Amino acid sequence: MCLTSCKNNSDSDVNMKTNSEELTMNGVWKLASYYNYKDNQIVDTIKASDEYKQIKIYTKSKVMWSRYKEADSVDWFGYGDYFIKEDSLTEILDFGSKSMNKAIKEQKRFVFELKLNQNKFSQVQIDEEGNPIYAENYERIE
Repeated sequence: MCLTSCKNNSDSDVNMKTNSEELTMNGVWKLASYYNYKDNQIVDTIKASDEYKQIKIYTKSKVMWSRYKEADSVDWFGYGDYFIKEDSLTEILDFGSKSMNKAIKEQKRFVFELKLNQNKFSQVQIDEEGNPIYAENYERIE
């Protein structure tokens, strides 16, 4: 197996090549499902629906996401930088919707375990002991 990294002295450049297949976060991604974990096992899968939509857009170094929940009157979106190091995705949000800005005051750096394929990725929230709590699973739409 050949693994090379295409970096230009920037942690935010996330193109990787594995067996002639380029993996990149660049693009538009739609939330497909959530996983809930217990004892390191997936115990629940919640599919996204028309009533609950979430989109993430990644460029070379920036991320923007928005969430639409039909039953929720609160707007949710965020914008900032991101980088990938090994199997870890870090998003550092600069600003967002009014409700997200309250959260950003408390925490602006979000770190996830990353599972990236050509047209799918999962960002997994890990607890302080290294165990998965939940995952957001996305599919590339552009």
